[in-house]
Order: sequence, then C-alpha cells, then structure tokens
Amino acid sequence: MRGLYFEEFEVGRVYRHAFTRTITEMDNVMFTSLTMNVQPLHLDAEFAKTTVHGQRLVNSLFTLALIGAFHVPELTMGTTLGNLGYEEVRFPSPVFHGDTLRGETTVLEKRLSKSRDDSGIVWFEHRGYNQRDELVMVCKRAGLMAVIPPEGIPRA
Repeated sequence: MRGLYFEEFEVGRVYRHAFTRTITEMDNVMFTSLTMNVQPLHLDAEFAKTTVHGQRLVNSLFTLALIGAFHVPELTMGTTLGNLGYEEVRFPSPVFHGDTLRGETTVLEKRLSKSRDDSGIVWFEHRGYNQRDELVMVCKRAGLMAVIPPEGIPRA
C-alpha cells in the first residue's frame, strides 16, 4: 500500500477513511501520562465529576494525533516528506472513553515547491467525528509530498 504522489491529489476531493477506533480509558491515561500532562480533567475521575462534563475528557492532543493518522495508509504512506504545519485546530465537541472516532480528509489546495524539485505542498483539512456523527476535531495541515520520480511510480 502506498500513498499518493503530489500529482495524484485532486483539489476538492474528499476522502472518507475506512479506519475507526473506539477510545479506551487506557488510551487516554497512557497518552496523557506519556506526554506528562498532569491535567486532572484527563486522569482523575472524581475531579472530572465536578466539571461541566461530569466525566474525564480524552486528551485533545490524542484526538488530534489519532484523527491525523487515519489518512496515512490511503494518502501519505511512503510519499510524504514531512509535515510543514498545522493551523486552525479546533475541538468543537468533547471526546469521552468509549467514543468511536472516524475521519475524513479534504484536499484544499496544492502547489509545486518553490525551493525543491522533488516535491510539492498539499493543504489538507482533517475532520474527526464520533459515533453520533458529531464533529470532534478539525484542523488544516500542510504536507510536503513527493512528486512522481523521473523513473516513474515504484512497484510495490
């Protein structure tokens, strides 16, 4: 399986990714602990009961990372040269333990690199939804994508 090369991206195309993932308590506690985020809203069930949510929230950076990874097998596996930046990251609805997330990506824009002849820049919008189709995450991302090599697309 490979991702798409720069030339294969179509501006305006929407990809509905096949992967889904149910978020577990362990996911949230491990990610939050590994990143040294001591926010009790993610780790302390008794504290979280006293908040407007009434329960622990899944760490939003975990949500961003997970939704941001759903596209990899389909769009960027082996063809990306790196992320150039994220912007307008929003979390319109909270994510809780037990929520099942899915993702969609829209290709917003693309252009050839001005400084490299082996790549182009593609702007994506990634969106994550829960099992009730509520938008839980949206962000825009710029990726540096390889152009088709002079010798053509490698065979797997």
